[in-house]
Amino acid sequence: MKVAVYGQNYLKESTQKAFEILLKILLENKADIFVETDFLKQQNGTIQSNSAIRTFENLDKSYGLLISIGGDGTILRAITYVRDLDIPIVGINTGRLGFLATVQTDAIEIAIPEILKGDYKISERSLLSVSTSPINSDIEHTNFALNEVALSRKNTTSMITVETHLNDEYLTSYWADGLILSTPTGSTGYSLSCGGPVIAPDANNFALTPIAPHNLSARPLIIPDSTVVTLRVDGREDQFLMSLDSRIATLPNTTTVTIKKADFVIKMVERLDETFLDTLRKKLLWGEDRRN
Repeated sequence: MKVAVYGQNYLKESTQKAFEILLKILLENKADIFVETDFLKQQNGTIQSNSAIRTFENLDKSYGLLISIGGDGTILRAITYVRDLDIPIVGINTGRLGFLATVQTDAIEIAIPEILKGDYKISERSLLSVSTSPINSDIEHTNFALNEVALSRKNTTSMITVETHLNDEYLTSYWADGLILSTPTGSTGYSLSCGGPVIAPDANNFALTPIAPHNLSARPLIIPDSTVVTLRVDGREDQFLMSLDSRIATLPNTTTVTIKKADFVIKMVERLDETFLDTLRKKLLWGEDRRN
């Protein structure tokens, strides 16, 4: 199998350890190993000179798997390589919580051989597709997000107003620090920290979550993922920030932002004994109540 390996752009001891274990397993299983160019440059000379390891700067459909080493943020960067190529992604967690990167370092030697044999299941994750009017070149080529699209204030402590339309029907104007449109995958991220709900990955919904709203009645809103969301920003400054997962662009207030469900999905690899509810209990410590 042709396997791509992607890692975070700064090397931690835990990431180095995980990569060395992974490399050993991949070599033992005779995988064709391709490591992202910048990530390989951070490795020691012995690894860099190993003739069994090649590099990639872009992916194509010939790859059978992408393995991400880091946290959920590393996976969010990895999807910009995968895009709509239909390549399954495995997340090895050397970060913190890890809702997406669920394979722990001590499980690599068991999990990776299973996955290479095809003993896994796929969780299809929907994405958000973004367009702006006028077109903004900063997001034109990576105009999608797995977690969320967030509009927020820039260079000011004052609120902004986010005028919101759903399928061309006016909803409301949020007076807030910003507004988050989250996928089910992103519901355990930024949206959750702003009071948004947790959404199961296979639910056909998105969540609108205001950031520190001054509208006292403003609450997170669940909408069908078939909804087209149109947003316009006003405020004391002439610009605002738009983030697509970890990528940020500065846009003028004259911009209209249109967001809808992307026409492709990201395939996350899950072990056969792994479930979303089990991940929730572990990561959010829902099972730690003494009464349980």
